[in-house]
Amino acid sequence: MPRIVARFALAALLIAAGAAHLTVLRRGYRIAVPDWATRLLRTDKDMIVVASGAVEIVLGSALVALPRERPRVGAAIAAFFVAIFPGNVHQWRTRATAPGLDTDRRRLARLFLQPVLVAWACWVGGGGAVGRRAHGR
Repeated sequence: MPRIVARFALAALLIAAGAAHLTVLRRGYRIAVPDWATRLLRTDKDMIVVASGAVEIVLGSALVALPRERPRVGAAIAAFFVAIFPGNVHQWRTRATAPGLDTDRRRLARLFLQPVLVAWACWVGGGGAVGRRAHGR
């Protein structure tokens, strides 16, 4: 039961964050996108924010809508959290203010939250040997 609650909570978090990326917090999130990301991805900051928001919505939805794919979805969510970590480090180092991340303490705390999010995604996805044993696979 705790895993089910955690799965729905993570899905809700992803969908809400994704919706915020596409709407009310879109401008604020652009501030946090590092310049090197636009060069690497050959696009602008707004497109990165929109794409990451869409990815969050898709991953959150897939986590609850595709139970047979749950281990892969959990792994994809974990990979997403790893992929955005360099941007979080950049935001902390440059002191870029974004919604909810307007102090050095909050930006630093966000860095320590990232491994928790990765572990959460792996756990609710049930991936790995532990997840397979727990689900009788």
